[in-house]
Amino acid sequence: DIVFGQALTFSATVNPIIYQNATPVFIDSDYKTWNMNVDALETAFKKYGDKVKAVIVVHLYGLSADLDPIAALCKKHNTVLIEDATESLGTYYKGKHTGTIGDYGIFSFNGNKIITSSGGGMLVSDNEERIRKVRFWSTQSRDEARYYQHSELGYNYRMSNVVAGIGRGQLKVLDQRAAKKKYIFEFYKRELEGLDGIQFMPINDWNEPNHWLSVITVSGRIRPLDIMEALEKENIESRPVWKPMQMQPYFANYDYIGGDVSQKIYENGVCLPSDTKMLDEDLERVASVIKSLWN
Repeated sequence: DIVFGQALTFSATVNPIIYQNATPVFIDSDYKTWNMNVDALETAFKKYGDKVKAVIVVHLYGLSADLDPIAALCKKHNTVLIEDATESLGTYYKGKHTGTIGDYGIFSFNGNKIITSSGGGMLVSDNEERIRKVRFWSTQSRDEARYYQHSELGYNYRMSNVVAGIGRGQLKVLDQRAAKKKYIFEFYKRELEGLDGIQFMPINDWNEPNHWLSVITVSGRIRPLDIMEALEKENIESRPVWKPMQMQPYFANYDYIGGDVSQKIYENGVCLPSDTKMLDEDLERVASVIKSLWN
């Protein structure tokens, strides 16, 4: 079985393909969305045909992929569409929550996400029968019998009640967190977009992002490592963009469809500090350090 996965992502997106003894094929991004390239996806379908069982699209850094043409291709080829919305809780695509448009949506409540339960996540779908099956598997596939009986292989992939309760409480502050993330993004954009060679992650008219992280790309003499090292000297943490899967040692021998967009975004990108607890003076400090490199 073949599963198409977005190349520009964290490895957790595509590791489950290997867990299921399927074969991943990685799809490049485009500059318009930073997410799955529709033309590359179409090329991949032409190459692999009915061997393809699923497509996993990512909403990178809270930016929505352009889902309509991706969903249309999946429908045409009778292929399941899975949305990796782990970074995009609170993001809208054409008025709809990301993670609710494909056949399945996956969310994360890890400690670095826009809301957290300290770990765990959520699977959503409109397919009630499949969700019932997933719930059954998550309880070690215990049959409804008087004795402990198992007719299928089971798993323990579920949150504890305590952790889930924390997550439910965090949902109440989701809109507040997204508003602060947007404020942070707009602050950086106002302060930095005039610097030669800096571009901010793309936001399209149909995309209302949660601004999980504020990400820039640079071109010219100042490189991402220059920015990260300058911030580090001031005890300010920043991060590189995800290293694409086709460049990862473990995945190097799997097929990759597309050009060099994901590689270029990785090579030129920097994730700026985006914590919702940051004050204006913190943001000003970050911007000041970065601007000093251009002086």
